[in-house]
Amino acid sequence: MRLYGASPFHLAAHVAVFGVSAYALAQILDGGMVENFLIWFAGAALLHDLVFLPLYAALDGLTSRVNRSAVNYIRVPALISGLLLLVYFPLILVRADGNYLRSTGHHVEHYARNWLLITAALLAGSAIFYLARRIGGSSAPRAR
Repeated sequence: MRLYGASPFHLAAHVAVFGVSAYALAQILDGGMVENFLIWFAGAALLHDLVFLPLYAALDGLTSRVNRSAVNYIRVPALISGLLLLVYFPLILVRADGNYLRSTGHHVEHYARNWLLITAALLAGSAIFYLARRIGGSSAPRAR
């Protein structure tokens, strides 16, 4: 296997992943969801790479310049809040009320409020940890 350059397991894993990907793509194209797939793919590739990546890279750079020791105390709650928004955006932005109501019997009226409360709690908890670290004057535990 020197010709390939990696272990046989590596090659087998890649072949398996390509097979699963080909099957998923065949199901998408056969199921008539081509337009939906292309919209999501373009949104994921173009919108993320051209809009969101430069935006959060600039925000991260600004945060790093303002207070370098606090940057991770902002990154972590922002990441968790962003992931929650990404997963639940149809419910938070009330885009799926009819489908959600038919499926569950509940309205989506409190999702935006709950997401904002979770975000506020994450930021407040992170601020408490940051202040405790600053007041305590200790950094991460040191190796002996």
